[in-house]
Amino acid sequence: MKRLAILGSTGSIGQSTLSIVEQFPERYSVATLAAGRNVDEAFVQTSRWRPRVISMATEELAAELGKRLRQAGILGVDVVHGSAGTVVCSTQADVDFVVSAIVGVAGLEATHAAILAGKPVGLANKECMVAAGEILTSAARERKVPILPIDSEHNAVHQCMRAGAHNEVKTIWLTASGGPFRQYPLEKFDSITPEQALKHPTWVMGRRITIDSATMLNKGLEIIEACRLFDVPPSQVRVTVHPQSTVHSLVEYADGSILAQISVTDMRLPILYALAYPERPTSNLTFDLAHLRHLDFEQPDFARFPCLRLAYEAAAKGGVHCIALNAADEVAVEAFLQGVIPFMGIPRTIEAVLASTSEAHPGTIAEVLAADGAARERARAVLA
Repeated sequence: MKRLAILGSTGSIGQSTLSIVEQFPERYSVATLAAGRNVDEAFVQTSRWRPRVISMATEELAAELGKRLRQAGILGVDVVHGSAGTVVCSTQADVDFVVSAIVGVAGLEATHAAILAGKPVGLANKECMVAAGEILTSAARERKVPILPIDSEHNAVHQCMRAGAHNEVKTIWLTASGGPFRQYPLEKFDSITPEQALKHPTWVMGRRITIDSATMLNKGLEIIEACRLFDVPPSQVRVTVHPQSTVHSLVEYADGSILAQISVTDMRLPILYALAYPERPTSNLTFDLAHLRHLDFEQPDFARFPCLRLAYEAAAKGGVHCIALNAADEVAVEAFLQGVIPFMGIPRTIEAVLASTSEAHPGTIAEVLAADGAARERARAVLA
């Protein structure tokens, strides 16, 4: 029985993880939950799964949840809050595996603490690896703790890389759908509205990641994540636009062989892979081979998607540049969604912030968070 800490339990990854627990009750149980701001869903999850600890975003929300649990006669659950509460969830002695799915850098401290505590981590949060991948991977190597990617592209790479030695890998190919503007006239990009950008052709996701997919900054973050997870330079990670989103990623080996990972577009599969690794338990997540009748692969257009170029540049420099790329994008995307800047204002804001970013390489999580805050302030100054 593997006891799980699920950080970001009320989000889509968290809920998919709980559905896996429900499907495999003999394999997995819930030890702790970090539920963020959704008190209603946190109450439902606590009632169903009875974790030993649950964390909410703020003290007020924790108090509200605690009151509702007492009124319902649900006792024996510690309700904690904030970053410290999330760390408590990820480091409990009886936790065997941590699913890190909190959006943004909010889950960074808890993910790092889990690794320091020797907990295997299933990582669904690319921002943690982008902002602090150098620190996280170093700590994981020292403690021989696995970091297993849940993000579908990196999970696919992980599966393909089981077929050969690390020094035999020539190129990691990350697939991208191309988003809603793959064939949209470039001269109209500055008139793209938030409503248009939020209509992704393949996936249903949160607002920020949907906009990031439209700009392909999301794929840029995945380039950085791949470099860190698989210990390869940016020159060995390439992007191919694959509108069908059937092939999740590919790995090309030195002898010319290319292995592709193909499966249903259901996040439960990469979650199950990470939870069960190195086993492959039987599941009902089957794939219809008829969907392979038509597969397209195209080179990404860097003029159309300048965020990809900026990500490669940040990946080459590492350190604070990667932190600034993610932080500036988050601020710029919010400004776009609020109608403050046009669509192409997102890459312009990021580029301006990167131009004033130092070459430093933070050595602690506190330094990473400080650099993240400073980059957000510079982004706001650019917007102002």
